[in-house]
Amino acid sequence: MRDIVDITSDNLPSLESISHLVQDDTAGAISTFSGLTRDTFQGKRVVQLDYEAYVPMATKVLHELIKEARDQWDLKHVAVYHRIGTVPVGQVSVVIAVSSAHRREGLRATEYLIDHLKDRCPIWKKEVYEDGSVWKGTCEGCRLNKHKHDSN
Repeated sequence: MRDIVDITSDNLPSLESISHLVQDDTAGAISTFSGLTRDTFQGKRVVQLDYEAYVPMATKVLHELIKEARDQWDLKHVAVYHRIGTVPVGQVSVVIAVSSAHRREGLRATEYLIDHLKDRCPIWKKEVYEDGSVWKGTCEGCRLNKHKHDSN
């Protein structure tokens, strides 16, 4: 079993190279998720995303999430990459890759990892629009769109 966690300000490796890292001859599936910066959000034009993280704690939380996923599903290898700093439109900010004997385990684990990363990991995102910006992160109110933290 191999667990890879990387939080970096560099461009992320390609999906193909990350998938290769989790490949295992006993695995019948590699499930992946790639999160990209899109050009619009709720009708606003997005210029870029700016990510900040408390890297030591974020790394610890990601390893905890991987352990939780392993406790629920039979996984071979797991890789979670997250970019910090400025991520322009069209570029990748997060990649998750999971190898497993069967697709169902890998797909469920991948969904679990991205959902809980967004809920619990101390990585914060500032969406920069043409007309201002909004910080988002692990704040429950932000995640449920109950309020927002503006930073113009």
